[in-house]
Amino acid sequence: MAKKAVKKEKAAKREIKVVNIVVSTSLKHDIPLEKMAATLSNTEYNPEQFPGLVIRIKEPKTSALIFSSGKVVCTGARSMDKVHESIKKIIKSLEKINIKIKIEPEVKIQNIVASGTVGMALNLNVLAMKLPNTEYEPEQFPGLVYKLMEAKATFLLFSNGKVVCTGTKSEQEVENALDMLIENLKKVMTKK
Repeated sequence: MAKKAVKKEKAAKREIKVVNIVVSTSLKHDIPLEKMAATLSNTEYNPEQFPGLVIRIKEPKTSALIFSSGKVVCTGARSMDKVHESIKKIIKSLEKINIKIKIEPEVKIQNIVASGTVGMALNLNVLAMKLPNTEYEPEQFPGLVYKLMEAKATFLLFSNGKVVCTGTKSEQEVENALDMLIENLKKVMTKK
């Protein structure tokens, strides 16, 4: 007789990884955006619509807004090493138009976006009723928005257990927020 394999329940595995870091910095130097746009091919500048210039960097794949004041907002990097690499490439691009940045720019994280899983299926209807600070409109969007005030994080929760976390400012905050989320989910799902 064939042995009936008892399906082993896969251990619920939580995981989360950073998918986007948004940072700001100042190069502490005025930047001639029109000259930059005219000289560099990887830029877009339309001052009638927006006062900043967009520069796209191929490797690491990031984009940055550069303002004439020297302020920079960079997005798209998945690690702080990649953020610093992108800023260095922007500074190198400026050298092509004879702008020498002599400082090491101080980079400030504005937001980290991470995605992953809580390792369990979620009943979003129940969570919408039992968790505070939620928004759930399944006709408009399949995810539940949950603001986790203690962690200063906002989660998108999906029924398959996938999550997106935003609002944190460090990888440690992302991990802590995920731990708090799982704790809150367990409390709500075990209540009858």
